[in-house]
Amino acid sequence: MLHEHTGIWLAPGKEALVAGRLDKRIRALGLTGYSDYVRLLRDRHDEAELHHLINLLTTNETYFFREAQHFEFLRREVLPRRRTGRVFRMWSAASSTGEEAYTAAMVLADTLPAGSWEIVGTDISTRVVESARAALYPIEAAERIPRQLLRQYCLKGREEYKGLMTITPELRSHVQFHRRNLIEDFSRLGRFDVIMLRNAMIYFNLETKRSLVPRLQEMLVPGGHLIIGSSESLNAIPSQMRMVEPSIYRLDGDGRG
Repeated sequence: MLHEHTGIWLAPGKEALVAGRLDKRIRALGLTGYSDYVRLLRDRHDEAELHHLINLLTTNETYFFREAQHFEFLRREVLPRRRTGRVFRMWSAASSTGEEAYTAAMVLADTLPAGSWEIVGTDISTRVVESARAALYPIEAAERIPRQLLRQYCLKGREEYKGLMTITPELRSHVQFHRRNLIEDFSRLGRFDVIMLRNAMIYFNLETKRSLVPRLQEMLVPGGHLIIGSSESLNAIPSQMRMVEPSIYRLDGDGRG
């Protein structure tokens, strides 16, 4: 059922993980077991409960400047060659609690003129989308952020927010978060210069990847880049993109103005 609605494939051997995350929910609903829960989802078509299931079973490990080489590639190769005269657009396609999108925002704000860029973050989990919008993180999360960027774009919490940090309102104003399911239509988001979909396709089977990647490619402007996780590749997935560095792919065309 999770695969049908999200494209996420739980490999054999994940039964204990699923059971551990569902047991408490089943008890809270007053159900007697997994069969009753499946019937609840299938027979009543309870969309709110389906979202709750997705929130329970999706993994959201992330942190600021994760796989920092990707952000260095942005700064070194992509931004100096950007198309001028229009807004530079970037999509964090599995944005989780927002660290990836806000990391990219720091890099773009530090490199591009004010008002010349925007970032869209999407995730299938309503819970993490709400968390990303709130932009509140444990103060320990700041340890991975370069000191100059930390001083310029982050704020330390006080009083009831002691022990937390947040992102400056000005930087947050360039970043929007929405709930989107990658196996559904996302074309209304528009086209992007860079799409990051990192450490998400490891949860998809080959069939889902072969369906998704061409649709991501259609969302790129000519000369745009798709960046995936360092442990991932597009091997055996047909596309018109070429690898320019490990885990970084470019759709050929003139990306400059």
